[in-house]
Amino acid sequence: MVAHTRADAAPKPQDPALAGARILVVEARYYDALADELLAGARAAIEAAGAHATVVTVAGALEIPATVAILLDAEAYDAVVALGCVIRGETGHYDIVAGESARALMDLSVDRRIPLGNGILTVETEAQALARARVAEMNKGGGAAEAALGVLALKRAAEAARSR
Repeated sequence: MVAHTRADAAPKPQDPALAGARILVVEARYYDALADELLAGARAAIEAAGAHATVVTVAGALEIPATVAILLDAEAYDAVVALGCVIRGETGHYDIVAGESARALMDLSVDRRIPLGNGILTVETEAQALARARVAEMNKGGGAAEAALGVLALKRAAEAARSR
């Protein structure tokens, strides 16, 4: 396995198509230290794009999809970022949480045509989670936000082309 680092990655120039975009960030705080790192990375990427984040906290990864659906019905957002962590334990609970949260998020994204960055880490150990969450290492929170913003830019470009 090759480790990738994003510590020295330069911020991308602000995309005018993303300025003012409203991004819903739903974070699971089951592991506070990991959640802090994931959120810091996501916030930095969203701010660098000139977008605005609304952050909502839930207990765990299984609560994220329902929260996203409820909040999308209540308010207009341009994209969603899901943040959390599932660490394998001694029971099958890991498989249920990891699989069902990912499936539900994908269903929401496709059904609602909303750009969604899935930053829910699914790992074997806390050490793996820390390496992926830390902004100075793999910065998966920032990567999830960048993924959502990238799809949002494509969506807006497609909408602009269609309206010409």
